[in-house]
Amino acid sequence: MESIAPLWLWVVFVAFVVAALFVDFVLLKKQGAQTVSVKEALNWSLVWIGLSFVFNALFWWAVKDTTGSTAIANEKSLEFLTGYLIEKSLAVDNIFVFLMIFSYFAVPAEYQKRVLMIGILGAIVLRTVMILVGGWLLMQFHWVLYVFGGFLVLTGIKMWWAAGKEPHLEDNPALKLLRRLMPVSQRYDGETFFTVENGKRIATPLLMVIALVGVTDVIFAVDSIPAIFAITRDPFIVLTSNVFAILGLRAMFFLLQAVAGKFHLLNYGLAVILVFIGTKMMLIDIFKIPVAVSLGVVVGILAITMVWSAKTAPNT
Repeated sequence: MESIAPLWLWVVFVAFVVAALFVDFVLLKKQGAQTVSVKEALNWSLVWIGLSFVFNALFWWAVKDTTGSTAIANEKSLEFLTGYLIEKSLAVDNIFVFLMIFSYFAVPAEYQKRVLMIGILGAIVLRTVMILVGGWLLMQFHWVLYVFGGFLVLTGIKMWWAAGKEPHLEDNPALKLLRRLMPVSQRYDGETFFTVENGKRIATPLLMVIALVGVTDVIFAVDSIPAIFAITRDPFIVLTSNVFAILGLRAMFFLLQAVAGKFHLLNYGLAVILVFIGTKMMLIDIFKIPVAVSLGVVVGILAITMVWSAKTAPNT
């Protein structure tokens, strides 16, 4: 797979991700087990969003410098922004599932940071692998594009049908399998994944939570990666837009945790976005929808859904 991004920008991106993860893990270790406030979550969310826009500006300059074309730089920068926004919005649905898992297992607030950090690290590795595989498939088999598109349409319809319904984690097949594979303690033992009871080493509920977060990462990666390939097939844009959306996931989780009730209609909007992106992908050989139009549709749907949610949110 070829990319328009120069080699030095790949190096800058990798260095930034490594530095960001290092700082996050070191900061997490120094803070220890403690609750994240809404103010702290908001500040970090703004930092991650700001860094994403700074990186996009650097990407625009790099493309313009490489190609000598402002038009190409604008187009590629718009592809990054659209992909980032799509991945960020789909990550919101991911967060709602995390909230359900944490609530079901009654995970203490001070332990949630570590779970999310491990989940983010796993998601970055997983999506990198899936992006490389997905890109190779598209290069070898053009018809896979239609499979991805149909999958997104079906996923959107399923999400619309499931929106507003109370999920039942107890019926989750992954949870049932994990419980059959390992004995699990009824209590937490700090931030450890294993404890000793009656002389036997068994898993703590925190290990179950980590495992389910990992399964959730896989499920949502299967949804979101085809969506970004509908916007661009440049591996650099696909990877960077995904990773930048994921890096801010921990801060966004604690922010949305406080206001989750105000976005009760968001899944309907995400469902419409998935159907639109899937349709765009299946029509690509007949009519290519401009990236600017895609960005406008995604922003418009999110704005309408969030305003509508805020107006109809139940009083608490």
